[in-house]
Amino acid sequence: MDEVISLCKTAADNAAYIGSMPTDQKNKMLRITADALIAGESKILEANAIDIKTCGKPAHIIDRLALNPGRVKAMADGIAELIKLPDPVGEIIDEWTNKAGLKIRKARVPFGVVGIIYEARPNVTADAVGLCLKSGNSVVLRGGSDALNSNKSIVAVIKDALTAAGYRADFIQFLPGAARADAETLMKCREYVDVLLPRGSAGLIKTVVEKSSVPVIETGTGNCHAYVESTADFDTASKIILNGKLQRPSVCNALESLLVDRKIAAEFLPRIVAELTAAGVEVVGCNETRAIVPAVSPASDGDFAAEFLGLKISVKVVDGVAEAVAHINKYGSSHSEVIITRDNAAAKKFTEGVDSAAVYVNASTRFTDGFEFGFGAEMGISTQKLHARGPIGLREMTSYKYIVFGDGQVRG
Repeated sequence: MDEVISLCKTAADNAAYIGSMPTDQKNKMLRITADALIAGESKILEANAIDIKTCGKPAHIIDRLALNPGRVKAMADGIAELIKLPDPVGEIIDEWTNKAGLKIRKARVPFGVVGIIYEARPNVTADAVGLCLKSGNSVVLRGGSDALNSNKSIVAVIKDALTAAGYRADFIQFLPGAARADAETLMKCREYVDVLLPRGSAGLIKTVVEKSSVPVIETGTGNCHAYVESTADFDTASKIILNGKLQRPSVCNALESLLVDRKIAAEFLPRIVAELTAAGVEVVGCNETRAIVPAVSPASDGDFAAEFLGLKISVKVVDGVAEAVAHINKYGSSHSEVIITRDNAAAKKFTEGVDSAAVYVNASTRFTDGFEFGFGAEMGISTQKLHARGPIGLREMTSYKYIVFGDGQVRG
């Protein structure tokens, strides 16, 4: 407990340093960080190999945990992308003059100290450092035990490179232990930590929200849906569904649920179920789906609400857009949904009715990602409605304050 508090205090002591860093210097630090990841690839992969060997977890967890040269390069590319983006710190969001003649500005400022509790994916470590650096925040990282060696290695190569270049690197702090008590101490460390972001399973997020006394920005789980509307082009639908389910099944923007309009179900379902099954996907469905394709296993309410994170998908036949929207809003996790259609009116009804952070028309849900949205690295997908929603990029990593200019006004 004392070590966690000490590390949080060190992060807070360095918040002003990174918070006041000029943009050109932050960009130099980001370039050093990206280069350090590439230069430290062998060290990072050696540490990651230890984690994978000792993990003992299911395949979808190992996929999230595993690094290779391509994934290390992708981490570095995400950091480098932040260099190209505008610095949010100091941005004037709004300005006006009030009736007393006061000139009021609303300007973006860093949070101060951001605590991040996350699981499995070691790329989150690099993303968090890059985002916090560019947005002027100190960061306290608490990764999962499965990726402990990988995370330590990533932090070490980054901090060593920044220190060697003459920068203070103590705005980056990593909790080196795996004890649950360390995470709980971080959740209570209001004296030094300004905001907390959980990233991982529904259980992790629920625990942080319920136990934290530090304000929380929630990231969400992903029960993402595709609705094949009655006018859909079947080739387009198959392409989007297969990409959403198969391109990387273990991530939160992967497709987990398929809704098919009753008007086309008899024609489309045998085709798509055959394609999914051929790719190794377990298909479970409603009674109407099973009447059309008897090989489909029965789906429960739990299946319709599940984030499978693997090669499984639920299927339901629905009677039009309204029922599709109602099903998604009941069983979904407010992450990402897509309608496949050639009817603009149906698309409008779907995008207006679905209560999710990202709603697509004729495109894969796999695009819900900070890098794909042009934000560079991101800290997860927020499915809540306060402060941030969707990919948590640079602007979402800031707060704001009001700066007021007067010339002697007093309130009467």
